[in-house]
Parts: sequence; structure tokens; C-alpha cells
Amino acid sequence: MTTAATDAEDEGCAAHPRFAEALHELGLDDLTARIRRFPDATRTAAEAAAAIGCELSQICKSLIFAADGEPVLVLMDGASRVDVELVREELGVRKVTRAKADVVRETTGYAIGGVPPFGHRTRTRVLADRPLLEHDLVWAAAGTPHTVFPMAPEALVAHAGGTLVDVRERTP
Repeated sequence: MTTAATDAEDEGCAAHPRFAEALHELGLDDLTARIRRFPDATRTAAEAAAAIGCELSQICKSLIFAADGEPVLVLMDGASRVDVELVREELGVRKVTRAKADVVRETTGYAIGGVPPFGHRTRTRVLADRPLLEHDLVWAAAGTPHTVFPMAPEALVAHAGGTLVDVRERTP
């Protein structure tokens, strides 16, 4: 393990070591001090919003889907659901389904409920739902179900290598 991740563990950093290393590699070491750890899991967007004291839509969910069997990350606000048909159309594939837990861990290196928007084990295509940009600040998982970090959504999407799209489920 590299020095940044080891230092993060030694200093009691709340972030997952892989995520701490990703922050270091991206030149975002200062973000480490802004990571918040909660005693209870913030596995769902609603749990995270309640713990932070923010609007549900200010939570950035990092969701892994399988697009014709290939993993793809979708960044979506916590108050919305992903429309898999819109993702399918956006990617030009035949079938999009939710990835199974083992695929999420294999692809990202993190468990469901703690997947951050970047710092993954493998490089995947990233789609970011455009309404995330409606906020000045969003909160995302920092590699564990107990940790979150704040970031301007434009920066978050840029660091994730995301493409802005409209893939949220429409309410009738």
C-alpha cells in the first residue's frame, strides 16, 4: 500500500484506504479532512441525508449497472431513480440491469452502500444525471457505508470522468 493510504489509516482517516489513495492521486488530499464518519451506516440515500442534515437530492448515489454485461457507473441524486431504459438508449446497448453485489465489489473494490463516485479498482464508463448540477454541494460515499464527503457536483462529475445525461425516471 502506498504512503498516502497508510498515512490516512494511521491518522484515523474515515475514508476507505483505496479512496484515500484516489484522493491523493487526484491532488485532493485536503478533502480527506472533510470526510464525515457516522456511527450508524449511511447505506441508503435517506440514511445519509438524515445523518448529514441535507436534502435527499443532495446525496449522490453511485450505482453500478451491467450494460450488455459490462459494468457502468451511474451517478444519480438521492431523491431520484435511474430509468434503465434511458441508460440503455444512452449507451446503445441491448440490455441494462442492476449489477449483482459481487460484480459491484469486483468492479469498484467497494461494497454496495459505500461505493464512491471515483477511486475504483477498474475503470468504467460513468454517466452522471444532469440534475445533480442543480446543487452547490452534494454528498457521496467515501468508500464505506459509514462515510461521506462533500464536493461541488461539477468537480465530482469531472473527477469521476462522467458524461452528463438525463437518465432519471420521470414521474407521471
